[in-house]
Amino acid sequence: MWFSRKQVSKSPPDGVAKDALDCVPEVRGQVTTKSRGDAAEAAALAYLVRAGLLLIDRNYRTPGRGGGEIDLVMRAPDGTLIFVEVRQRTSASHGGAGGSVSAVKQQRIIFAARHYLMRFASPPPCRFDVVLVQGSLPSGASPENPEARIEWLTAAFDAS
Repeated sequence: MWFSRKQVSKSPPDGVAKDALDCVPEVRGQVTTKSRGDAAEAAALAYLVRAGLLLIDRNYRTPGRGGGEIDLVMRAPDGTLIFVEVRQRTSASHGGAGGSVSAVKQQRIIFAARHYLMRFASPPPCRFDVVLVQGSLPSGASPENPEARIEWLTAAFDAS
């Protein structure tokens, strides 16, 4: 059965006390996809900083719809600008974290990187890296969690 917006109410129906809705399970306290992604991104950032990279920008998005997003923009000691995509998967099924960086995803990252580089009169050398977080890294866990394996793929793809 299909419902129109007029038929669907966000408030409880007449005669139903709000307390009666308390039996609905709460989402709070559960680990969400976003919280897993945030934890993986924090772990990747800590890993890259320990490796000597400097954070320049985080979660850079192009304006408008259909653009791209860059998880981390880092600078190497030699001045190279590094656009980092962080991918997290709890299991290796379906290709694991590495298998989730599709050609379409790469094109969106490249699009966002080109937009980011427009701010420079003379763009620095740059590359595209991917940090894979494989395994369980619950929200709020430390980046050194032994259950998660972090793998850094330098120059994982190029803009050609």
